[in-house]
Amino acid sequence: MQGQIIKNTGSWYVVRTDDNQLINCKVKGNFRIKGIRTTNPVAVGDIVNLILTPDGTGFINAIQTRKNYIIRRASNLSKESHILAANIDCAFLVVSLRQPTTTTTFIDRFLATAEAYNIPATLVFNKCDTWDDDDKELAEAMTYLYESIGYNVIHTSATENIGIDILIAAAKDKVSLFAGNSGVGKSSLINALIPGINLKVGEISDMHQTGTHTTTFSEMHQLPEGGQLIDIPGVKGFGTIDFDSAEVSHYFPEIFRISKDCKYNNCTHTHEPGCAVLQALDEQLISQSRYTSYLSIMEDSNPDKYRKPF
Repeated sequence: MQGQIIKNTGSWYVVRTDDNQLINCKVKGNFRIKGIRTTNPVAVGDIVNLILTPDGTGFINAIQTRKNYIIRRASNLSKESHILAANIDCAFLVVSLRQPTTTTTFIDRFLATAEAYNIPATLVFNKCDTWDDDDKELAEAMTYLYESIGYNVIHTSATENIGIDILIAAAKDKVSLFAGNSGVGKSSLINALIPGINLKVGEISDMHQTGTHTTTFSEMHQLPEGGQLIDIPGVKGFGTIDFDSAEVSHYFPEIFRISKDCKYNNCTHTHEPGCAVLQALDEQLISQSRYTSYLSIMEDSNPDKYRKPF
């Protein structure tokens, strides 16, 4: 029997079979040790084979080849990865300018990972109804930056119904991943996209200006206009994994475009003479924040960074 993972609670996976049954499943023990260095051997969106048991539950015993997936480092100082979702058509990164602030480093790490796995990504600047003049100026600058690179940017407010129609159109008939820090308003947006779903909405901590985890497991939801949306728990940090340092620049489109003019083919864009990227940085043709994010991922790709001391 075959089906698709539509929910992961940590201990159980819910599989929707080809004949539309919903079956609670576990992963067979030996499936976990086949060289898969992830905290979750299967993810929401995966197509799997399962064996039914007499009590009506099932065992997942195989996974079909993935079209793609998006992944991050499971935790700091970890060599393990965590698959956020599989077999997706696009990813929406929901961000906020304050309460909480989504850093450009987080944004760039997510976008670079989406580039690495060939997943089109859209930035969703949420809570635009709360912006003051400084916020609007910042939002305008960040929108210009990311649109100039080639990314789609949408401004939204779930409470004021701003940008929701644009978001619905962008997600229509696709399998979409919705990701973001806790507290950016992801659950409120999904409530606006899927009337009646009534996801729990959390409060922002006054002390730390961070959100609480209201989504505690990953789940795929049907969109009324067509398509599926994968909602995942809020992500605090976004560590990259398995990036080859020689390829990191490929995942920053503006750096990759300019790098063809570098003097050396193996230029790391950090110190080399004749580096077109460093020249473009000096001429402010590349954003300093983007270059800083590039360097941080280059550091991630250093195997010594995550080597635990004896």
